[in-house]
Amino acid sequence: MKNTYILAIESSCDDTSASVLCNDKVLSNEVANQEVHKQYGGVVPELASRAHLQNIVPVVAQALKKAGITKEELSAIAFTRGPGLMGSLLVGTSFAKSLAMGLNIPLIEVNHMQAHILAHFIEESQPKPEFPFLAMTISGGHTQIVKVNSFFDMEVLGETLDDAVGEAFDKTAKILGLPYPGGPLIDKYAQEGNPKAFTFSKPNIPGLNFSFSGLKTGILYFVQKNTEENPNFITEHLADICASVQHTIVEILMSKLKKAVKETGIKQVAIGGGVSANSGIRNALTALGQQYSWQTFVPKFQYCTDNAAMIGIVGYHKFLEGNFVAQEVTAQARLSFN
Repeated sequence: MKNTYILAIESSCDDTSASVLCNDKVLSNEVANQEVHKQYGGVVPELASRAHLQNIVPVVAQALKKAGITKEELSAIAFTRGPGLMGSLLVGTSFAKSLAMGLNIPLIEVNHMQAHILAHFIEESQPKPEFPFLAMTISGGHTQIVKVNSFFDMEVLGETLDDAVGEAFDKTAKILGLPYPGGPLIDKYAQEGNPKAFTFSKPNIPGLNFSFSGLKTGILYFVQKNTEENPNFITEHLADICASVQHTIVEILMSKLKKAVKETGIKQVAIGGGVSANSGIRNALTALGQQYSWQTFVPKFQYCTDNAAMIGIVGYHKFLEGNFVAQEVTAQARLSFN
């Protein structure tokens, strides 16, 4: 059987990424980060789209070079259609459409959040979930529990009613005076602190939905109150604050996951999205798996954050089904699962 070569492009936020897959194996996965946002303490959409324009050609060229193939050998181009920042998505979408037209090969649109889930199917001789399984997608913009019936049949069972979990980590970091992106720093300091040093109230949200806005406000008031009493409070208790915040967030996520397993009877559980790189969440999921006899699936670090390899694996499975789109396709900042 002839090999399928997919060039995948991911540009939903502030990372420009290109990947080449041969069938379900990754030959290259190049990512260009954007340092410009650090001074602003968050992603600036206009600057992000400009940086994508600068990065996309060299990143794609590097991905092809590292994969050891020419653009003429490509079978199809897969790209992130959404959800994400509109300006950023437009760069990747326009480039993918132009290249597919120039090479006269099929164009495949990919939902960014589906790709985080299906990253588990990249072939690296690792165990893969079997359908149906539960997936928790956790990122800067999303927090969802999804029932995955097949590659392209996914049902959202619960999601955040306000802020995403990644935003809660980053906002906490900002409150504590940590530089952007703050989530990984919270994780780093948490490993040195006492997770039960401070208590934060957890939201009481019905069903499988989440809410993190109240927790963010609670953390802000807690820090403000304690710094008024002791100006050095953050410096003296940084590790304990980070550990306690992380512990609270992990407990919120895991309690909903336990509820989802109980309600569905599905004991295969996967995580995906940028926040799935968090060590506290990874360890908690593994521990729950051992405690309740779940089969748990944790992605490799390079497939947690935004990357084109996960877009490519979706592209490959859509290619097998002949699921292509016409040149009229447009980027969508908001894109649902179905």
